[in-house]
Amino acid sequence: MNIKQTHSFHLVDPSPWPILGAFAALTTTFGGVLKMHGYVPGAFLFKWGMLILILIAGFWWSNVIREGTYEGQHTLKVKKGLMLGMLFFIVSEVMFFFAFFFCFFLCKCKS
Repeated sequence: MNIKQTHSFHLVDPSPWPILGAFAALTTTFGGVLKMHGYVPGAFLFKWGMLILILIAGFWWSNVIREGTYEGQHTLKVKKGLMLGMLFFIVSEVMFFFAFFFCFFLCKCKS
């Protein structure tokens, strides 16, 4: 399917995966909390929530791959934006853990 674009950005089509992923994450969280408190159905709910979450992630990424490869909707500007977004995410995680350990060792040295 070739779509003629007049700009270099990718406008995302409506997708069911974000809301379904949110419900799967909620199910996993509830199952984990119930499991930690010793309720028997908690393990079942946690396992099914994780399975559904993994399936949704797979379907969602298959849509992203289809849009980028077969439909050609990921232009150079979109690819640079995706790479920059991932870089910012990794840097923010590094800074978070650095701050976490810095505060831990700072408090450890004061006591």
